[in-house]
Amino acid sequence: MLDKVMPPETADRAEADEADAAEREAAPRSSLVRRIWPHRLTSRIVLLNLLGLIVLVSGILYFNQFRQGLIDARVQSLTTQAQIIAAAVAGSATVDTGSIVIDPDSLADSSEEMLPDSDQMSSLDFPIDPEAAGPVLKRLLANTTVRARIIDKDGNLVVDSRFLYSRGDIVQSDLPPLYGERDGFSISALWNRFVTWTFSYDYPKQIEYGIDNGKDFPEVDAALKGAKVSLVRLNDRGQIIVVVAVPIQRFRAVLGSLVLSTTGGEIDNVLRAERQVVLMTFGFVALVTILLSTLLASTIALPLRKLAAAAERVRRGINKRVEIPDFSSRGDEIGDLSGAVRDMTNALYNRIAAIEAFAADVSHELKNPLTSLRSAVETLAYAKTPEQRERLVEIVNHDVRRLDRLITDISDASRLDAELARGEAQAFDMSQLLESITNYANDTRKDGQAEVEFEIAKPPPGMDRAKAYTVMGHDSRLGQVVRNLIDNARSFTRPGTKLSVRVRRVGPDVEFRVDDSGPGIPPDNLQRVFERFYTDRPEGSFGSNSGLGLSISQQIVDAHKGRIWAENRHGKPDETGEKPVLGARFTVRIPAAPNA
Repeated sequence: MLDKVMPPETADRAEADEADAAEREAAPRSSLVRRIWPHRLTSRIVLLNLLGLIVLVSGILYFNQFRQGLIDARVQSLTTQAQIIAAAVAGSATVDTGSIVIDPDSLADSSEEMLPDSDQMSSLDFPIDPEAAGPVLKRLLANTTVRARIIDKDGNLVVDSRFLYSRGDIVQSDLPPLYGERDGFSISALWNRFVTWTFSYDYPKQIEYGIDNGKDFPEVDAALKGAKVSLVRLNDRGQIIVVVAVPIQRFRAVLGSLVLSTTGGEIDNVLRAERQVVLMTFGFVALVTILLSTLLASTIALPLRKLAAAAERVRRGINKRVEIPDFSSRGDEIGDLSGAVRDMTNALYNRIAAIEAFAADVSHELKNPLTSLRSAVETLAYAKTPEQRERLVEIVNHDVRRLDRLITDISDASRLDAELARGEAQAFDMSQLLESITNYANDTRKDGQAEVEFEIAKPPPGMDRAKAYTVMGHDSRLGQVVRNLIDNARSFTRPGTKLSVRVRRVGPDVEFRVDDSGPGIPPDNLQRVFERFYTDRPEGSFGSNSGLGLSISQQIVDAHKGRIWAENRHGKPDETGEKPVLGARFTVRIPAAPNA
């Protein structure tokens, strides 16, 4: 109900507070991760490679099948050994009937050989004699660590190999652990506890057999019923022991059960040795991994560190040119980055130099009309006749118009790069743009200005006009180039003559050119005409141009990946063999659209 009556501003403020609280709660966790996570690239590469190696080794130690294979092999060998010992113990058993009754008459009347019947043999009782079975166990278990116990069919423990001693035998028993190991103060004890906790087994604990409770154990009970049973248990120290119980039977009578068990630590020692080998291998591989990771990181981090240091010097260095390290010979991403940074830095220095030169040129060009304007204004107070004042006012107006033209062209030139970079190029028909501009130039021409003739060449075979003259770019800016070239050509064209604008397709480019009938361009100035503020006008036109038109045109054409150049048109040789100049020609080539 509170949400329904809460104003929207209050609800928005509450949501913002909850979001800020969530960010504050998440900030300590993220900051903790940032503090723990290494910041250097070398440390990250080494750490990530070691983590992968640790996961691999942990999987080998934890999920390997070596332990189960070792237990299975021990079970098989112990079962075979138990069957042999059980057969030997059964052979040492003697018949016990209490009394033997012999009937002489039946012996005299029987003419057949007396053979024991299987039913009769199964009814006989063959008790296990400890004095006879003990030496058998001792001989068969000599030089082994296997413990054997014989349990009769009533569940009583008859013989235990651990207590079979002869004269001169040495009895060995395990001592309790040392004080430090027992209380966990030694490094080895801590390591053993860690290993035991890490590789703990889920086998049940082994319970010692009593004197008369053999049938309480499932393996003994199964063996007394004629089955063979193998179990895996853990002793009091958590060590693996293998228990095998087989029946002791003679003929078909089960005399008892033989239980063989391994000594605690027998399998664990083998597993511990195998883990030591794996850990030693891990240590060696980890050392090699660290060395290789450091070497790999040095080939990545060191060049990046040099590039970063050079970039920092570029940022701080104002009065000197900083050289960026060249790693382009590597042929990898670092080399590409080095080349890109070098090109970017060179472009930056070139741009800085261009800005400085542009500022100097602007300052120089602005001083001329300002100086003239100041002189005219100062002289205006001393003019005595109306003609002198009118002449000075005309000079002031001329200089003001010149300043306005300069400032407009300077502003246009300064924002041209940014405008071209932000604008999105579009496909348009260059021939239509040229035709529209030439028609507008003829409609708005003043008296005495040359007329513009437009000519379009035939498209290449199999290509229509729209496709042949389609370019990708900014039509407004390319239109500005055409207007600048037409205005420039008109200023040099003699009255009564015409200009020519022609467009054609040249390979992958669309070419248009503007021809005038003026005096031409001196050969030494064919490149200078595109410099900023350069002008070489006929007499009487001083101050009517800023000298930035061709420079702006070249800047626009370069932004469209094209090129512009100037040349003179020559006629046929005269009597002296020289070719007369018929006028100047400005040619522009722009790449056609990709699908054109």
